[in-house]
Amino acid sequence: MNYQPRNVLVTGGAGFIGANFIRCLLASDRSVQIVNLDLLTYAGSLNNLKNLPDEKRHVFIRGDIADSKLIEKLLREYQIDTIIHFAAESHVDRSIQGPLPFIHTNVVGTFTLLEAARQFWQQQQKWDEMHCRFHHISTDEVYGSLTSTADPFTETSPYAPNSPYSASKASADHLVRAYFHTYHLPVTMSHCSNNYGPYQHQEKLIPTIIHSCFTGREIPIYGNGGNIRDWIYVEDHCRGVLEVLKKGQLGETYHFGGQFKVTNLEIAKHTCQLMDEIHPASTSYVNLINFVTDRPGHDWRYAMNITKAKQKLGWAPMEVFEGGIKKTIEFYQSTQT
Repeated sequence: MNYQPRNVLVTGGAGFIGANFIRCLLASDRSVQIVNLDLLTYAGSLNNLKNLPDEKRHVFIRGDIADSKLIEKLLREYQIDTIIHFAAESHVDRSIQGPLPFIHTNVVGTFTLLEAARQFWQQQQKWDEMHCRFHHISTDEVYGSLTSTADPFTETSPYAPNSPYSASKASADHLVRAYFHTYHLPVTMSHCSNNYGPYQHQEKLIPTIIHSCFTGREIPIYGNGGNIRDWIYVEDHCRGVLEVLKKGQLGETYHFGGQFKVTNLEIAKHTCQLMDEIHPASTSYVNLINFVTDRPGHDWRYAMNITKAKQKLGWAPMEVFEGGIKKTIEFYQSTQT
């Protein structure tokens, strides 16, 4: 029997993936009510929530996931039975410059949510696993870096985080796992590769490339551009989270990836060539590519094995990169002023 959420708390729902997920959930489930909790830091924006499908089923609350009194109040007031935890400080460069916010949000914030859920669901409401669910969104970066020939990460790959960001996410993952095994909190978890698509913050690689093309600025590429990432269109990721919510086995982890594994330089060139077609300039945008000093501890390669999600959830990525990047460029073109 599939799990059916009723009153859902989405953390980080004004951010890139969270906002896309809210659109996906509202469109796919006409009975669900959503409470969206976001602190609206640099990566979150109310502009990401304009023109939601059936907006009356969405309530926005500005607040910190590490505020235990606020979390307890929301769970009680809205009778929250499902938590989808996207909220995170997620930019590696920022974690290198100042790691403290990453510990506060990713570690303390995750603990606060878990503990509030345990208190409200298990001790106050006496709900069992059929009546509540906590899904935690993690990242492929907790596994560290792969060599050029190593097999992709699986759900049982050892953790080896290499940045303050990935270390904070790994810490959060361990807390989620501990709450399942110690308190039997009904949790699931997913790890995903690099997302791209509408509403992504401008500091991320693909939006940086697109905005640089529109403004004629240099496109900064770390090192020699040889670092390899697996890219997934954000709507495919959101569909995966919905499948875990409905069909995922408690205590289990699932991987999502787009199976489009290329170097950062290849992504930049391909995006520039599409920009040449969509928004032509006097010369190719490829000429804007500029190699800059590599960041400290830059992981060489990520790759995700998605066999488990395919077999257990019936999920697979649907959007090919060619189509997804065109949709993404068109979205950012529509936001140009």
